[in-house]
Amino acid sequence: MNALFASDNVTSACPEVMDAVILANSGISESYGDDEWSSRLKEKLSEVFETNVEVFLTVSGTASNALALSALAPVYGKIYCHELSHINTDECGAPELFTGGAKLNPMRSSNGRINAKELDEIVRGSGNVHVTQPSVVSITQSCETGTVYQLDEIQEISKIAHKHKMSVHMDGARFANGLVSLGESPAEMTWKSGVDVLTLGGTKNGCLAAEAIIFFKPEMVGNFPFLHKRSGQLLSKMRFISSQLNAYVSNDVWIRNASHANAMAKKLSKGLNAFSNINLAYPTESNEVFVHLPRDVIDYLNNAGYDINEEELDGKAVRFVTAWNTDQNDINNLLDKLSQKYG
Repeated sequence: MNALFASDNVTSACPEVMDAVILANSGISESYGDDEWSSRLKEKLSEVFETNVEVFLTVSGTASNALALSALAPVYGKIYCHELSHINTDECGAPELFTGGAKLNPMRSSNGRINAKELDEIVRGSGNVHVTQPSVVSITQSCETGTVYQLDEIQEISKIAHKHKMSVHMDGARFANGLVSLGESPAEMTWKSGVDVLTLGGTKNGCLAAEAIIFFKPEMVGNFPFLHKRSGQLLSKMRFISSQLNAYVSNDVWIRNASHANAMAKKLSKGLNAFSNINLAYPTESNEVFVHLPRDVIDYLNNAGYDINEEELDGKAVRFVTAWNTDQNDINNLLDKLSQKYG
């Protein structure tokens, strides 16, 4: 089967990242994050986010999210998230495991994003010994439906969360795609809008395996270094992770990669939506395109060699994902194939 458009996880790493890993592979270096690449990365991310940050690296988004939440939610805590969020649907209970038992409280909306007013209405139980305690609000940017939280939405959610003495976590597996979509600075989309902790993803946008947990308030780090080590994510040769992210956030590599992915998604979205029997399920605001496909279209594409995932979201929408290296010709070929059958 052809994995084109199945996910942005199927792509190779970009040249800048590969070159950085090769350069880091020269000579010896301090281990467990005490290397020059890790030091430079902290300085670079502090520059990128316009504030001093604390940075902890992992090799997967699941580890990043679960670890970040373990720092923010007590074992008796409650984490508010969207029902389609990765932490609720695709992490095999890792957040519950890493937090020691905190409860996920999934919310529903029509666009895949948490609504601040609805959040305010359902937060309950603070101080009640019989109820899990409201602890964290987790939002995803860009989110699982391919849409993007606007700054005022992030700010309002953060305001509600902080009013209830909760922390705000942002799952940024596709952070750069959201950044490009909004045209805002990393600082504006995070701590300046009330986000306390970000899990910054690089793997989906050109890295090999590199994710970062970023604390915008150093006082919130606490005993996190011990949790980081205990989870197995404190790698001995951390320079190979740091070097990836250094290259990723330097010279606008992450912005260029995400810009291309988003642009290709817009082209694919426009092309698919032109067919009378194909309808967009959500607006295309990042690098994911969700469409309603009739059964005969799904069967046709599968028989043509494409791998159409019918398990996305609630089973009612099919996902196509573009990436940093998506070729315009691949989009044209897909649309031409559909035109031959349904045009």
